[in-house]
Amino acid sequence: MSTPLFALSWSGGKDSCLALWRTLKTGAHPLALLSMLDETGERSRSHGITPEVLAAQVAALGIPLVTGNASWGEYEAVFIERLQSLREQGASQAVFGDIDLQAHKDWEEKVCAAAGLQAVLPLWQEQRLDLVREFIDAGFTATIVVIRSDLMAADYLGRVLDHALIARMQAEGIDPCGEGGEFHTLVTDGPLFSHALRLRVKMRHQHDKYSMLEFELSDSI
Repeated sequence: MSTPLFALSWSGGKDSCLALWRTLKTGAHPLALLSMLDETGERSRSHGITPEVLAAQVAALGIPLVTGNASWGEYEAVFIERLQSLREQGASQAVFGDIDLQAHKDWEEKVCAAAGLQAVLPLWQEQRLDLVREFIDAGFTATIVVIRSDLMAADYLGRVLDHALIARMQAEGIDPCGEGGEFHTLVTDGPLFSHALRLRVKMRHQHDKYSMLEFELSDSI
């Protein structure tokens, strides 16, 4: 039986990274990571990560990156086109890091069916707290790069996920996986990385209720 070849929807954050970690453990082989950027191509959707930082991530992971630029209105069509291209290159599965939001699962199965791929969700319906603890215990490092300012204190922005921070979130009624859109993360190191990313804060953005950190590569050692 041949080893499955998969593409993975890559946000650059903890959930997609944990999904990658688990999928690789099954023996499946990664063809590419797929990241969606805004229509300008200047940063990723939701997480606001620049192409420069995404490229540094995938270089450390040793997996090719495929990107698509799209407005929210064009997102689905562009995503399906990228999946179809990856199927033509040999992928049979598309992997996603969603945990328990049914609307997300339904959409992923829809676009995969349109592209002729099997949708795989290795984290699906597991306990959120157990998943974030597994991510930390595996040795991954992730920084909070987006917060909803109306739901989280400003000092969460830029913090590295650890067990103490997760305990604080629990005490404050914040979902430790950010499944309510409370926060997004950027993974910078871990057992899948050949080296840690060296980053520095370039600027801070405020957009409606969201506060975001934009990083750039640092030459410092």
